[in-house]
Amino acid sequence: MKSSCFYSVLTTIQQPTPAVHRLSKTVSQLDGHLIIVGDRKGPTEYPLKGTELLTLDNQLELPLTLPRLLPVNHYTRKNTGYLLAISHGATCLYETDDDNFPAAGWKLRARETKARVVSKGPWNNVYRNFTKENIWPRGFPLDQIASSTRKAPSLGRLQKVVSPIQQCLVNESADVDAIWRLVLDKPFQFDKGPSIALKRGVWCPFNSQNTWWWPEAYPLLYLPSGCTFRMTDIWRSFVAQRCVWELDGVLTFHAADAIQHRNNHNLFRDFQDEIPGYLTNEKIRETLESIPLVSGADSVGSNLRKCYETLVEKEIFPATELKLVDAWLKDLKQLSPQPTQ
Repeated sequence: MKSSCFYSVLTTIQQPTPAVHRLSKTVSQLDGHLIIVGDRKGPTEYPLKGTELLTLDNQLELPLTLPRLLPVNHYTRKNTGYLLAISHGATCLYETDDDNFPAAGWKLRARETKARVVSKGPWNNVYRNFTKENIWPRGFPLDQIASSTRKAPSLGRLQKVVSPIQQCLVNESADVDAIWRLVLDKPFQFDKGPSIALKRGVWCPFNSQNTWWWPEAYPLLYLPSGCTFRMTDIWRSFVAQRCVWELDGVLTFHAADAIQHRNNHNLFRDFQDEIPGYLTNEKIRETLESIPLVSGADSVGSNLRKCYETLVEKEIFPATELKLVDAWLKDLKQLSPQPTQ
């Protein structure tokens, strides 16, 4: 096992992009490590110093169960990168995409942070705390948008919080849904402002673009395969939020510290991929809130499994998802990193 430090994980089918060049330099300056997860389409080599490439063949050769079950040509191959980082003793894990540039202010985050706490739910459009403009995060329920953008929510005082999952916003191409892009699309800059923490019972989707994780939350990294590409990290975020409450922790959002020069997207295809979310996100929230879970770091894995088991019963995920969840939990147990404080 390598010496403990922070790891960054991203998935790509491209050769090193300008964004990854900058990320690699930034991570190496902080003595971190960068794992690149490839797929069937490539890359087969990655000529960028300081990176560790996991080709599809590499993934299938690992002494793990999940990589052989994950679909190919799929974003959820990223799960293998998480497992590799954990096996290397990552003390925190930063995930991003190959079109995100670290910007001024990007820094190594700490599990304990200062934030203004939101206690009024159930839904909170966190973007509204960093701008007065009409914008909302991908995965936010459509019927909540109008009310959420009329006025900023009331916030508690700035205080220290324990936050094992932290999302940083992104400028230029903020992570918004396809409806916003089809109707309002433009380069976007968030305002600076204090970080925002969501207490138990307050929900906001978070994504996999610019996100920090700490060991007690590592089981919650799992990206599900039994949903569309545009929903995998969003539906993961709902499960993770429900489970993090049982750690007496909060989900925190920080002001933008990255810039996205977005890869080419077919916006109407994105819209089609997001339809299950538009129709189901509120049902997922209601379902997850109704599940009795067990508090404590030792129960994170079983809580995760219980959430997916219930979502399968509600026919939100196919039954095959549980086979992948079980493989993920089996691999985590095999790696044996213990939650740390």
